[in-house]
Amino acid sequence: MSRLLASALGLFLVAGCQLPPEQVALKPLPEDGSSLPYADLTSRTRAQVDAAREAFYEDKWTSLEESGRVLQQTSRLLIKTTDIPARHKDSLAVEAGDLNKEASKLRDAAKAHDVKAANESLQQLHLLVRQLSVSP
Repeated sequence: MSRLLASALGLFLVAGCQLPPEQVALKPLPEDGSSLPYADLTSRTRAQVDAAREAFYEDKWTSLEESGRVLQQTSRLLIKTTDIPARHKDSLAVEAGDLNKEASKLRDAAKAHDVKAANESLQQLHLLVRQLSVSP
């Protein structure tokens, strides 16, 4: 009985000590590909901003710069998207433009290793992603 208990305890300890899964890097999409649904692109944008935040906290400036580049591409694709919610139809071009500008600022801050500017850009990007959300 004690062997079984010790084995079970050992198994639980080993299972509990696993590392969290590594975050999958989001790669750029083909510019000339078919347009994606709005919900897919906004989810992708949220994941990209989360990856950028993670890179920022870990001082991975190259990854942060790449995140800015990929976010710029996503902002360009947002304009070509399908299934745009009614509340975004008239403002999507402006919102995508704001996302592009802020992603560019993030990329420039990452190149310069400017912590303050990168932090400010990430805050703005989080607000923009929230603004773009599908739910009212």
